Formats: sequence, C-alpha cells, structure tokens
Amino acid sequence: MKAIVFVVVAVGAGIIWTTLPDDLAIKRASTWQRLASPGPLLRAHRNLEDDCDACHTSVTGADPVKCIICHANDADLLQRQPTAFHASVGSCRECHPEHLGRDVRIEAMDHDALARVGLRQLAEAQEDDEAAEAYGRLADWRARTRVRSGPATGNRHLSAEEAVLACETCHANDDPHFEFFGDDCGACHATDRWTLLEFRHPSPRSRDCAQCHAAPPSHYMGHFKMVSARVAGRPHARVEQCFACHQTTSWIDIRGVGLYKHH
Repeated sequence: MKAIVFVVVAVGAGIIWTTLPDDLAIKRASTWQRLASPGPLLRAHRNLEDDCDACHTSVTGADPVKCIICHANDADLLQRQPTAFHASVGSCRECHPEHLGRDVRIEAMDHDALARVGLRQLAEAQEDDEAAEAYGRLADWRARTRVRSGPATGNRHLSAEEAVLACETCHANDDPHFEFFGDDCGACHATDRWTLLEFRHPSPRSRDCAQCHAAPPSHYMGHFKMVSARVAGRPHARVEQCFACHQTTSWIDIRGVGLYKHH
C-alpha cells in the first residue's frame, strides 16, 4: 500500500512539474536540488551549489568527465612533476570528496584510493575477458569494503595496495638520496610521512658517510676549496670526507663552527 501511495505521489509531482512555466520550473529545480543536497560545496565550487548537473550525471552520480572539462587547462596541476599524474588518473571522487563544507580541505592524499583507481584501470586494460572480469570484481569489492590488505613484504607501514604504486613517478624530485638507493621509495618509506621511525643513524664517529650521502653540486666546484673547507678549518679535506666537517645532528652543523649555511 505504501509503495502504491509513493508511486501516485511521484507521478502527480511529475505531472505538476511538466506543466509549470519554464522560469518557475527552474526555481523549483533549484529548490529540489537544495533539499536533496548532502551538504554545502567547497568554497571554490560554491557557484555550482544549485547546479547539480554541472558535476553529476543522472543515475551514475558524480561524473569525472565533467571535472576534467573544468580542470583540463590547469597548467599548475598538470605540468608540475608531483601532480602531473592527474592527467592519466581519470577519476576524481576517490581523493576529492565534495559536500563536506566550505572550508574543508579535499586535497589530502589517499594513496590507497589511488591504488584502487589504478587497479580498476588495470582491469580495463586487460585484453583477456576473464582477467578483466576478475580484476574488476576485486576492485569493486575493495571499493565497497574499504579493506586494506596486509603489510607489504619488507615494510610493515605499507598496505599491499600502496606497495604497488610507482612512488618515483610523483616523487622523483623529492629524492634526497640522489638515486643512491634506487627508485623504490616504498622499500623504506610509508605514505603518511617521509621520516623513518625505525631509522637509527650510524655513530658520529663513522667515516662511511659517502655510502649514503652525496655532496651538493657546489662541493665539486671551486666553491668547496675557497669557502666550505676554509670555513670549517679543514683546507685539505676531500669532498667525500663528510665526517671532516659535518656532524650527524644536521648538515649545516659544522664542527667547531656551529650552524652555518652558505649554499
């Protein structure tokens, strides 16, 4: 009985809707959209508050194609190495949820979500129908349940999904190791911080600094002998002898001098 009443009301509303003058129908549409909205949009999108069609498609929901149309010319986003991956992701709502309020930041990085998007793209790229279906089911199940797999082998701070991400694609410019340790950031680092909680620096008396640390470019020029070595009081020091001038507390903590930054 309740179902019949609901259908009758819906049909009646539809008839009234179609008979309204155009300008009044537009106002009614705006009212209905506000009533159906799950919350206010981000400040940058507030001009779209009464225009659900700007971002949504009937039945399917938020449409990434509409997001891309608006942001396709964002050179700062698409041409910078750390964020250039947006050009190929093709999905937005996993990392950028809306309707959370005017001042909420929605650009917090979710590496698990990024991995799920990649898994879905992998399913779509499969030429074998059975493999594509299997990947697709797995991606849908993980998206619904938000289940994280166990820690990746060798790094208990990463989920198995995060471990498959190619970190260097976005973080090549953040590498302070000058590729000394290769490009597998996930072998040591977590996704929520760069610092390593388990890392213990070798003894300050160690003389093997050059195994892990590369000198800055200026050390391979006349600047090293003319300024760096003289300031440290080590005129005969060689570039690879980091221990002769530096301390393990900080690179700019120079022995017998203190904090000194001249680069």
